[in-house]
Amino acid sequence: MGDNQKNSEVIVNANIDKVWQALTNEDMLTKWYAPNSPWKIPKLAKGEKILFTLMPNAYNSLKEALPMDITIEKVIPHKEFSFSVDSMEGIISFVLEELENSVKVEANTEDYDESLANLKALLEDKELPYI
Repeated sequence: MGDNQKNSEVIVNANIDKVWQALTNEDMLTKWYAPNSPWKIPKLAKGEKILFTLMPNAYNSLKEALPMDITIEKVIPHKEFSFSVDSMEGIISFVLEELENSVKVEANTEDYDESLANLKALLEDKELPYI
């Protein structure tokens, strides 16, 4: 993924279908990715637009909701989901690797440790640590 950057990653004890759904389903994303910040994904395909609304929480300094337009960059089922926030540079990518009884999820930035911890907790039926 990146040359000189540390990536965030987590091993999730769940099957790959369940992990893929958590990464690409708007209701599932709203639960773990900046919890209670809604996603609207009309169509899961390259070039399609997503509306994500980041809500104020303990991990950001927002005073009000921040809507973001997002463009889907890559959809490879059960392998990779990538998107770019239209107002920012760079692509956010989640890559899946199926292991024997689990799935490794890797984000192409180190800034996703808390989000991936939430993803793991959600899929393993535990309390989310970062809400």
